[in-house]
Order: sequence, then C-alpha cells, then structure tokens
Amino acid sequence: MKLQTRLPLQPQKDHLIDHHSRLLLLGSCFVENIGEKLEYYKFRNQINPFGIVFHPKAIETLISNAVQKNDHTEDDVFFHQELWHCFNAHSKLNNESKSALLQDLNDTSALLFEDLQNCSHIILTLGTSWVYKHLASDAIVANCHKLPQQQFQKKLLSIQDIVNSLTAIEKTIHHLNPSATILFTISPIRHLKDGFVENTQSKAHLIAAVHDFLSDKLLTGCFYFPSYEIMLDELRDYRFYTPDMLHPNTTAIQYIWEKFNHVWMNEESIKTMREVDRIQNGLLHRPFNANSEAHRQFIRQLDAQIHTLQTRFPHISFSR
Repeated sequence: MKLQTRLPLQPQKDHLIDHHSRLLLLGSCFVENIGEKLEYYKFRNQINPFGIVFHPKAIETLISNAVQKNDHTEDDVFFHQELWHCFNAHSKLNNESKSALLQDLNDTSALLFEDLQNCSHIILTLGTSWVYKHLASDAIVANCHKLPQQQFQKKLLSIQDIVNSLTAIEKTIHHLNPSATILFTISPIRHLKDGFVENTQSKAHLIAAVHDFLSDKLLTGCFYFPSYEIMLDELRDYRFYTPDMLHPNTTAIQYIWEKFNHVWMNEESIKTMREVDRIQNGLLHRPFNANSEAHRQFIRQLDAQIHTLQTRFPHISFSR
C-alpha cells in the first residue's frame, strides 16, 4: 500500500555543489532555512545580505544596483518610527543614524557585487507574485516597513512581468559571471495574509513564469529545484508545518534538504558533510569530568579531525 506520492528526482550530472563551491542565496525566508543547513555543514555561502526579499522584482533591483554600482543616497532612505529605513532592504538593516544606514547599504551592495562576481552557484527562492508600489515614488518596494497602507498600491505581477524580471536577473548575472549556476526554487511557505485564493494565484504565477523562462532552449546554466512541489505533494500533511500552519517545520526542512542533497551534492561533499556533522556533535559534547584523561583524549581526537578537515578545506572553521 502506497501512503505517499514521490517526485522522481534524478541526481544532477554536472554543476554539482561541493565544499569548494561558493554559494549566494537570495529570496524568501525559505532560502534562509536552506542557508542554515549550508552554514551548519560549513559550505562557503552568503545568505540574503539585504535581508529577506519575497518577490522577483526586489531581487532584480538588488542585483541590478549592485552590478551597476548604484550607490544609495539620501533620496533612498526615509525616517519612520525613530529609525531610518530603505525600501530596498529588510528591516534588519534599519538604523538610528541616516549616515550609518547609507554606509551599511552601500557596503552591503559592494559585498553583493563581489559575491555575484565570484560565486559558483546562486540560489533564488521566490515567495510571492504580490508586490507593493509606493505611490509617491512610483517604485515597487521590497519592504513596506509598516508605513500606512494608503501609501501603497498592491499589485499582482503577471506571468510575463515575472518572466521579464527573471530574464533581466539571468542576463545581469551571466554578463558579470558567465560560469555561475543559477538555481530557482519556489518557496513552500504560504502567504495567507494575501488570502487563500490569492496565495494560490500568486504561486501559480511564479511557477508558470519560472517554467516559461526555463523553457528557452538557448538558456544555459539555469535550473529548477521543486521544493514547493515536495512540500505539497510528498509532505501533504499539517504535521509537517509549524504551529502557524504556514511554514515548514524542522522535519519538513530536513526532508527537503535531503532531497536537495540527492540532486545537487556530489559524493565527496556528502562524505565531508558526515565529517562535519561528527565534529559539530563532538563540539556539543559536555563531559562529566572535564579534567579526566578520557575527556582530554576525546579533545585530542576531535582536534585531529578538525585539523584533517581544515587541511583539505582551509576556509572551514569551528567555534567552541
């Protein structure tokens, strides 16, 4: 008796990820779930330098500004509730000082440019097709920063709008870094504040647009990973959600992560991940007697494992 439908996922034959890869992750909060796994297993990765961004136009703006080296100016920030904000960035960058915010924005944009130029893989997770246009500036924003709703117009991006945005993103990235592998995913997180029907319509536009974009036979170096489909088809049960019934829980994230490994990680990297996991667990160990010879021997063995791993991957470090 079958109790689950499974997606027929085949391992990727080339463009695989290993511990020599450099990864950049941009998009919705689901990309941070995957990014945390990459952090734990000591991959070289950068996660959402401007904070979480939910829609493709926001990602396009950040990438375009970074590559074109468009510095943020005083016109790009505003004061609200005793903090300075930027519509292009998440609230985590907010600052009490205007000059400090502008410095952070421009430093982060320069960092994003370096990551785009040097990374081997870029993972873009799209969360929604709904966007907000700031009426005064006539610009689509990444974050409304809790300004009054009447200052914005809510709009659903059309499939063609999204295709155009993805095309612009791909061309900008590959003009700068022709060898970069771009991996698209749709976030399985539901945006029910938009409404049940509206959330489904939003995801449908994203899915249709990504596959329309990827159907271009001249397109190279771009792929799709079905995290959304795995969540909806293989994990079709509310026990795989957090109590808010919107976000995948730790079990679901681990399940999707293992599927991602199956498709995108090479065999050597899987072995390295096991080594890292052993070391991470060892570092969490708390002895009954820290002064015992047995514990000192345990620490020596752990240090030897770390040294062996760092000999192969000098960028890997562990905190005690």
